[in-house]
Amino acid sequence: MDRRTLIAGTAGLAGFAALPQPARAAGPAGMPTYTYLRDALRMPLNYNPTGEFIFPCIRGVYDKISGYRGRYYLYYAPHEKPGGICVAWANSLAGPFTEYTGSPVIDNVLPSTTVTHVSSPHVTWIPAARQFYLYFHGENSTTRVARSSDGLTFTDETPILSTRLVPGLTETSYARVFAHSGRYVMVYMGVLAGKRRIYHGWSPNGWDQWTFAQTALVNPEPDGLTDISGPHVVTRNGTTYVAYHGNDGRMRITEVGNAFDREVHLGVFHTPIPSDNGRVAAPSFGTDGGVQYMFYEAGARLNARICIARAL
Repeated sequence: MDRRTLIAGTAGLAGFAALPQPARAAGPAGMPTYTYLRDALRMPLNYNPTGEFIFPCIRGVYDKISGYRGRYYLYYAPHEKPGGICVAWANSLAGPFTEYTGSPVIDNVLPSTTVTHVSSPHVTWIPAARQFYLYFHGENSTTRVARSSDGLTFTDETPILSTRLVPGLTETSYARVFAHSGRYVMVYMGVLAGKRRIYHGWSPNGWDQWTFAQTALVNPEPDGLTDISGPHVVTRNGTTYVAYHGNDGRMRITEVGNAFDREVHLGVFHTPIPSDNGRVAAPSFGTDGGVQYMFYEAGARLNARICIARAL
């Protein structure tokens, strides 16, 4: 399978004036029904080298830093060379978002090397460090982390995961990191024998001392698929799940348990609508004012855009 057909991959939003209503649970694990609200980004953009955008990550910053440009920062990137980690902001997560004119905040010229591209940003707030950690890949075989005190200026780009750490993998990318049970858990896409699977690792601080499981956490075969990617950890119902997209263009959810020692495939929770052009991917979730939202990537990856959906 050609890489161009699959890859990609977060969230809290401001609601409308009406009082929030409970989301209608319609999917596996009680996942709500999400409906398209709008595209997240206003066009044209100042930085748009390839005309495609992937892997949204939405973060509320208003309760973490002062001097923020908007209450919410949206991180995203093109994938094709040279890529570039970009930021936009809004005071309501219903959007649309305004591009940061300083984007990209990380480009493919890194302190110790130059890579063909950087992409797939995921930002996690680390309370002990009082910093944002930004995880991204470049090349496809290496996941890196950088840090920032303001969410815009990132330094200390450092490799933390590569294919040499999990023998047999030819790619280790599209990582997201979440605080979980007193440590930080990473879920990422690994390619084994040409098939894309979900793997995981953990760290006490989100920066170093990483341990990576040597076998896949979630496999595509039980879903009747050949490839899965864009993982996101979801905690609900007293247990832990991973949401992700597959090569058929739909999003699924699998229970992995709080110890990440299960693999219970629960099925599809979100299917493309016509404007998604056959593919929804890289989900990112959040709640604001009691309303649940999902940011996602829509369309073929080389022509993808970032969309916002609201739970019914």
